Amino acid sequence: MKEINAEDLYKLKNPIIIDVRSPIEFKDGAIPEAINVPLFSDEERAVIGTIYKHEGQAAAKWKAMEFVSPKIPDMLHTIKEAASAGEELIINCWRGGMRSNAVVTFLEFAGIYSWRLVGGYKAYRQYILSQIPTMFPEKAIVLHGLTGVGKTVILKQLTSKGYPVLDLEEMAGHRGSIFGTIGLSDGHNQKTFDSLLFNGLKEIQGSFYFLIEAESKRIGKAVQPEELMEKKLRGINFYVHSPIEQRVKLLIDEYVTPYENEPWYEEKIRAGLEKVLRRVTNIEIKNGLIEAFQKGNYPELIEQLLEHYYDPRYDHKRYEYEGDFIDIPAETPEEAAEKIIYHLGRLSLKGKKEMEPLF
Repeated sequence: MKEINAEDLYKLKNPIIIDVRSPIEFKDGAIPEAINVPLFSDEERAVIGTIYKHEGQAAAKWKAMEFVSPKIPDMLHTIKEAASAGEELIINCWRGGMRSNAVVTFLEFAGIYSWRLVGGYKAYRQYILSQIPTMFPEKAIVLHGLTGVGKTVILKQLTSKGYPVLDLEEMAGHRGSIFGTIGLSDGHNQKTFDSLLFNGLKEIQGSFYFLIEAESKRIGKAVQPEELMEKKLRGINFYVHSPIEQRVKLLIDEYVTPYENEPWYEEKIRAGLEKVLRRVTNIEIKNGLIEAFQKGNYPELIEQLLEHYYDPRYDHKRYEYEGDFIDIPAETPEEAAEKIIYHLGRLSLKGKKEMEPLF
């Protein structure tokens, strides 16, 4: 039986990773790009666990065999189909124990050769958590700006042009505000965020710097590592300025137009607004927000939220950062991206020769 350690997993070219844990385990956290081909359903896993607890290991193994036996042909066919898309086949379970051993053995009998991930997903997670603090490039280029200036759009523009970007909101599955999950799932948990951050750091490995948005430490359900926060606070800062009319338009395009006719939309906005209203003490402002929502006047609602809620909260955060700020006035995110590229080309960073351009 071939075995591979978590640290060698990323040395393989185009691996196909098959996670044989139950769906609920897979949903809680998995190696990015892994395919879930569960040996047991959630219900079967629970039954086996109960039998193990009350009747012992031998009885639990027998029940496991009863559950698995009818599934073997279909399971092997599914894995064989998936394996055709890659060069190496990796099988993992939780700790690299009985489940992955069994599947690798089944595959060998069928003439399909695969690697068993030693230690399973648990070892993979321990490995990436040990590596992440050491993987950040030397210098952080931090993107600031009031809500609606299009910081995420700017980062995507820079990514498309080959610049080293860490998009934390995408990794967290959350846009970092009270309304941040609209049009998305409920957000990624910490395990998924850590895996995506590790992958993102692998992609920019070798770069002297990286571009990142000035997020709070917590983004939705995920928390950034201390090492990343320290890099950001000591980074080089760009502050994007856009007219409020443009910011409202961008937020309408992002949060309203694609979703306003969905049956869940109004309730989602209502729930988010209720969180805002609990923090607003001015009765006039509170009533104005409620009235705009009741009328379905989303441009007015967004403008009031920006003026009276988000902007005052955001402005004080810039004082947490140590370095100077380079102002980027721009009508659109695309214009802001071009100006940032211009300034990056003129910057000299510690560790580089004096006035040596980044590109």
